[in-house]
Amino acid sequence: MTEDIEEIRAGARVLDRASLKALAHPLRIKLFDLLSAYGPATASGLAARVGESSGATSYHLRQLERHDFIREVPGMGTDRERWWERIPGGMTVGSRPSEKSPAERLASHLLLQELTSGRGQRLQDFVDRGDDELTDEWLAASTLSDARLELTSGQATELARRLQATLEAFTAEHRESPSVRSRAVAVQLNLFPILDATPAATESTP
Repeated sequence: MTEDIEEIRAGARVLDRASLKALAHPLRIKLFDLLSAYGPATASGLAARVGESSGATSYHLRQLERHDFIREVPGMGTDRERWWERIPGGMTVGSRPSEKSPAERLASHLLLQELTSGRGQRLQDFVDRGDDELTDEWLAASTLSDARLELTSGQATELARRLQATLEAFTAEHRESPSVRSRAVAVQLNLFPILDATPAATESTP
C-alpha cells in the first residue's frame, strides 16, 4: 500500500515529522476532514457534528492553524465565534513507508485510517439518503464506478497521475465561476492492488 501518498498532486505539501505528529490526532484529523468536505465552519458547529465540546474543538482547531492546515476565514465571524477553513492544496507524507520510524508509520496509518473512514461515511450517506434528499438531476449526475484492471506498478502510477491531472484541470477551470445551482460534491478515486489475487503475469516493466 502506498500509504506515503495521500494525494498525488503537483505542488502538494509534503508533511514533515512535526506536521505529521501535529495532525495525527483522531479529533484533529476529523476536524480537518470535515472542513475539507463541507467547507468553512465554526468551533461550535464542528462540535455539534463530532459530539465534542466547543472548548475541545477550539483547542484542536488552534493547533491545526498553528501548523498551517487551516486558517481563519477573512471577513467572517466575530471575536467570539471564528470561522475556519482548510488551506487549499494537496498533501503527502514525506518519506516512503520503509524509511519511516515506527512512530511515523503509526501516525501515517492513523491519518489514512481516519480520512478513509470519513470518505466512506460520506459515500454511505449518499447511498442511504440520496434517493430521498437529491433531485433526479443530481442523482443522474452521480456515479459509483468500479473497474478491475491488470496493471504493473508503473502503469498504476501513470493512471493515477492522469486521473489526478484531469481532476486538477477541471477544478482549476471551474474554481472561479461558481453558480447559484452549485453544491458541494465529493470526487473519490481509489486505485490499489487487489491483495491475494492471482497475478495475470509476472511484472517485468517499471
